[in-house]
Amino acid sequence: MDFTNPLVYGVPCFIAFILLELTYSKTHGHDDLYVWKDLMASGAMGIGSAILGPLIKVTVLIVVFEFTYEVFNPIVDGVRTNIMGYKSFGYAWYVWLLCQLADDFTYYWFHRANHEVRILWAAHIVHHSSDNFNLGTAVRNGWFTLLYKPFFYMWMPAIGFPVEMVIICLAIESLWQFQLHSLYVPKMGWIEKVFNTHTMHQVHHSQNVEYLDKNHGGFLNIFDKIFGTWKELDDDIEVKFGVIHAPNSYNPIVILTHEFKDIWADVKKAKKFSHKLMYIFGPPGWSPDGSTLTVKQQQRMFNEQKTKNPEAVFSRPN
Repeated sequence: MDFTNPLVYGVPCFIAFILLELTYSKTHGHDDLYVWKDLMASGAMGIGSAILGPLIKVTVLIVVFEFTYEVFNPIVDGVRTNIMGYKSFGYAWYVWLLCQLADDFTYYWFHRANHEVRILWAAHIVHHSSDNFNLGTAVRNGWFTLLYKPFFYMWMPAIGFPVEMVIICLAIESLWQFQLHSLYVPKMGWIEKVFNTHTMHQVHHSQNVEYLDKNHGGFLNIFDKIFGTWKELDDDIEVKFGVIHAPNSYNPIVILTHEFKDIWADVKKAKKFSHKLMYIFGPPGWSPDGSTLTVKQQQRMFNEQKTKNPEAVFSRPN
């Protein structure tokens, strides 16, 4: 079947909504929502992704997906058949729903891995490195994630979802993720019980200790709830956006590479080979001597402090 990738129409819409939110913020007393240098840096990241995306998708995503689909779903007696013995999936409406659900499940683990494996975090931190939360931040995407993201999704064409369907579902997920980056949408009642919403994504972009590594979901929040990473926005907590270890630069190259440089510095100083591997593949913040802490270690200490002195915990933004 012939499909048009929704992101073809999404890009001009992204620009239009960013300009709309920017104009609204400047005319309604929210001058601090957008910082010009930060917006320019985010725009540079977005333009780079828009240029590199199609090239990498042709050479990596489509090639990987097509190869996987052909290997695991050969044509047998004129019928596309999965190696498990059943007919490969077609384009029925319920297959689309199943594919989108499979995409959401995969996105959750892809996104969570980006936060829990340091070498992947080095690529993903680009998206979190702004101190601002707005639609401009939504297009602030690292370029290196494009190289490994397809490998998380290989299982979908392998079990029989058509390649075009998987790519369309990935694009729809991206469209949903874009619009989550707005402070102007409040909590939405019963919708919050099922879907990943704007306030939940504010939690995800916060550097408050209690909010770190929460709400990795795409469309739905069910996988966060099942796997213990869901957290609701608390209106009594002052949110501080960004990352604890920020690049402190508007230079796109610095933003793209600063965490990779830090990994290299840590690997060089490590005395044991196992420590070198942990600095690369362990959780961000890991250190053999506790001089830096992982998110779980920080949250453990935070909860201990909260038990002893709750007022002191909630009086600080981070």
